[in-house]
Amino acid sequence: MALGLARAQLSPSMAAYFDKCVEKIGFVPNVLSAYAHDMAKLEAFVAFYNDLMLAPCGLSKLEREMIAVAVSSENRCFYCLTAHGAAVRVLSGDPVLGEMMVMNYRVAELAPRQRAMLDFAVKVTRSSHTIEEADRQGLRDAGFSDRDIWDIAAVASFFNMSNRMASAIDMRPNAEYHRQAR
Repeated sequence: MALGLARAQLSPSMAAYFDKCVEKIGFVPNVLSAYAHDMAKLEAFVAFYNDLMLAPCGLSKLEREMIAVAVSSENRCFYCLTAHGAAVRVLSGDPVLGEMMVMNYRVAELAPRQRAMLDFAVKVTRSSHTIEEADRQGLRDAGFSDRDIWDIAAVASFFNMSNRMASAIDMRPNAEYHRQAR
């Protein structure tokens, strides 16, 4: 990243989390290293990310990653497109889908449910002030519960924030992401 912030002493829980990352995926994502200058910010980021992206909910892990990619594509976030595009490739087992999602999710053959979800996430990104009850009803008609709608909006909003931070500090993705599931 472009900022010269020194890594703070990792708390025991964050040291264990970094070790778990290395064990599971073979490296510590650069986004975590970027936040590691401040344990409070790192722990808050990790807790919120894990809740949004990994906790049980009505959205699959793949669907949440698809939201991350659609939002990041709108924001042209190199870090998140690379990292979460790789996650879509891995979770879907389809490298072409991952690339389509990065470039333009509208060209991918998606289920109507997924198309509605991504259209809403992009609307949150582009023009959240124009969201109306009809937008939420469209998601309900596609099979989403009100809790699912909350989760779609929360994931989209989180990645809008993350995209802006990554761009503002020139956060670069780990090279390992480029090779995953190709």
